[in-house]
Amino acid sequence: MATPQIALSQQITSEAPLQHRKRSRPINLLLLIGVAIAFGAMLIGILCSGISMRYFLQPTGAVIVLGGTLGVILITTPQATLLNSIRRVAGLISTPELDRKALVEEIIQYARLARRGGILALEPSLDQMSHPFLRNGLQSALDMSSRQEIQDVLETELRMSQQHGEADAKALEVAAGYAPTLGIIGTVVGLIDVLRQFSNPQAMGNGIGAAFVSTIYGLALANLLLLPAAHRIRACVMETFETQELMLEGVLGIVDSVHPSLLQMRLNAFFTKRTQNAL
Repeated sequence: MATPQIALSQQITSEAPLQHRKRSRPINLLLLIGVAIAFGAMLIGILCSGISMRYFLQPTGAVIVLGGTLGVILITTPQATLLNSIRRVAGLISTPELDRKALVEEIIQYARLARRGGILALEPSLDQMSHPFLRNGLQSALDMSSRQEIQDVLETELRMSQQHGEADAKALEVAAGYAPTLGIIGTVVGLIDVLRQFSNPQAMGNGIGAAFVSTIYGLALANLLLLPAAHRIRACVMETFETQELMLEGVLGIVDSVHPSLLQMRLNAFFTKRTQNAL
């Protein structure tokens, strides 16, 4: 007959991951709606002015702004950071949802198991844990005898994850800083072309208007795409940081053999703090 510890371990192994595993990656409708509203407002404003949209299709300005911004990113950003930034931007469109309440329940189940059978009773459940950070934390608890060492390892991992996210966001901010300047360069190129037609006033008028389209390209690229994406990455990194802090608190509570009810109160404090910040 199976002992209560083994039975509970089997129950956690089979049920806990199903409670809390990251769900399928749904399309982030709020993000797409925001992008549509931003670009839609700009287009509606242009149409309300009576200017034809074809007037804003200036290949010279587009090449200077888009090509120049791409070149700046390649110059200023290391390859690994650039690839991570691209992955993060792609990931903004569809992000996995994480049920924090279910995560707390999973941690409490592991706390009950460790309290009854010791920390080694968690070893059979490691492969089935729903989050890599939680699995690494409890694996460290199995491998290390010092609580301080466990805390140092997890805090280092947490800090490095935050720094990587900051670097990814910074790459987009750097590009956003150069895009308007490149737009001005495109405008200057257009004005030089206008001066070549100084003897034709009508051509000069049309040319001046077309020249400033490059500035619009640079401003739109920076303020409608690059900067919002950078801020969104930072928001996602902060949300991940808070979740990892919750798991760190849970792992240390398990290591300290904190009573599951008290540990649950500690972890629920993360939800209280989040609610107060929202208010």
